[in-house]
Amino acid sequence: MKLVNLGGLFDLDALEEKIAENEARMAEPGFWDDQEKAQEVIAENNDLKAKFETFHELAESISDLEVSLELLQEIPDDEELQADLEENYQHAEKLLQSYQLNMLLSEKYDKNNAILEIHPGAGGTESQDWGSMLLRMYTRWASQHDFKVETVDYQPGDDAGIKSVTLMIEGKNAYGYLRSERGVHRLVRISPFDSAGRRHTSFASVNVMPELDDSVEVELRPEDIKMEVFRASGAGGQHINKTSSAVRLIHIPTGIVVSSQAQRSQFQNRATAENMLRAKLYQLEMEEKEKQRAAIQGEQLDIGWGSQIRSY
Repeated sequence: MKLVNLGGLFDLDALEEKIAENEARMAEPGFWDDQEKAQEVIAENNDLKAKFETFHELAESISDLEVSLELLQEIPDDEELQADLEENYQHAEKLLQSYQLNMLLSEKYDKNNAILEIHPGAGGTESQDWGSMLLRMYTRWASQHDFKVETVDYQPGDDAGIKSVTLMIEGKNAYGYLRSERGVHRLVRISPFDSAGRRHTSFASVNVMPELDDSVEVELRPEDIKMEVFRASGAGGQHINKTSSAVRLIHIPTGIVVSSQAQRSQFQNRATAENMLRAKLYQLEMEEKEKQRAAIQGEQLDIGWGSQIRSY
């Protein structure tokens, strides 16, 4: 690990200035008149303070490491100093890696919850089984990172696996961690469903969107939305709702379809489905802007079924 000029990693003066600005706003008499906006300011300030404290902790750790190095140069055979150096090095490296990761998760919606969809490709049971493997992978990953996972929509496969699934993954930076998973995931294996033991290739597409709050304006006109209701079907036959509380929304102008069956009431499922539809429409708008930018710059940009393939 190199000892770097940490001050160059981010603008401390600007950081302190923004913290002071937010605290001045928080002290104003009418700060709580708009509670939603007030909560946004408080959350932003907490993030800024965490970054500022991280910098000082990291700087202190690297300072300790430099002292250990200097002492060891004077007494190179001292085992206690060698142990201190190793401990200080590991601590500084851990802090630096954590900080660098947080700096990478600095895009506009990285802190948001994530909506993750898995859609197996052509191939019947093979691809549907591969979809269920991806579902287990993402669910376990989320659990290991202390994220909350809710199955918003689940369509079981014909014989095994899934036809599609939509997850809501809740927690700080969930979208930031998962946004790079978007694209086609390919599996090559000896098929357990083929009696001849032949090699099969299966595909599944993964789509990841940030859950948007009310500050992001996406117009949902009632005349553009068709609602259908149906009975929920849980994974493995669990949590099946006997009433038609599940909701499917069809956005007529774009043909986008979203479903929610995780909630107990039709009203709650509609609210969840509307949030998903807003996220999809926002994603569509961003993709169109990216296509226009690529056309102007003469880039060959694929944002569809062939993008960011990962093989297993």
